[in-house]
Amino acid sequence: MSLKDYRFDGSKKLDLKKLPTDSKHDDVDKEKILAKTAANLTKISELQDKLYADGREGLIIVLQAMDAAGKDSTIKHVMSGINPQGVDVTSFKSPSSEELTRDFLWRFNKVIPARGKIAIFNRSYYEDVLVVQVKEFNKTYHQADRVINTKSKAFFEKRYTHIRNYEDYLYDSSYRIVKIFLNVSKEKQKERFLERIDTPSKNWKFSANDIVERGLWDKYHDVYEDVVNNTSSKEAPWYVIPADQKWYARYLVSEAILDALKKIDPQYPVMPDDEQARLEDCRNQLLNEKN
Repeated sequence: MSLKDYRFDGSKKLDLKKLPTDSKHDDVDKEKILAKTAANLTKISELQDKLYADGREGLIIVLQAMDAAGKDSTIKHVMSGINPQGVDVTSFKSPSSEELTRDFLWRFNKVIPARGKIAIFNRSYYEDVLVVQVKEFNKTYHQADRVINTKSKAFFEKRYTHIRNYEDYLYDSSYRIVKIFLNVSKEKQKERFLERIDTPSKNWKFSANDIVERGLWDKYHDVYEDVVNNTSSKEAPWYVIPADQKWYARYLVSEAILDALKKIDPQYPVMPDDEQARLEDCRNQLLNEKN
């Protein structure tokens, strides 16, 4: 399998049970993958510099996952070599009381970056069709009866439509969107939870609520499958990445980001002739400057 096998752009349906969560099915060599990842990070850094200088397109990376899938470490590793001035990372928690009085896309639209930059959403507006759907929070919203009394299936089908339209709007506004679901197995999540409990320096990463969420594993996976199948498009594809081995997940994530940057094909701006002449004049002034 290659990156395209983990890419969902609306041309095929996702069946999570049929997708691997590790590298075994892909028969890869870890050392070669690590070398490829390093090469990808260098290319990403070079293209990000051009993207920032070019300023014609922006890139939005959406990261979704079950707990302990490795979102934070993936961001830290894959973005380690790029200029921090050109990247905005936003981690979305439960909405505040103010945010709950607005439309569900409001808090995300506020942090869409200027073109030329990369935005990374650690969780995103997809939480409003994931956790909200799993826990039926929509029934608690302080909204009009015509909204609250809508059957849950119809309610979320409308939200899928809103999200597709929103992503089309962003694409038409000169942004690219890469959506990544880190697909960790239940067994690996258990292993990482135990490590967090048994390692004092990692205790802060664990919450008793993580066990509550783990109890909803099957329901979350059913909803994730539904979400991907209803919001995948050519312009805003989903990548369902095996996440049991962080080194392999980071490689595939780097491949997805690199692919998007190559499609953008950013270029350094070419200065007009009069500006070039001014540069030459400035150069001569500097060379002839008396110390």
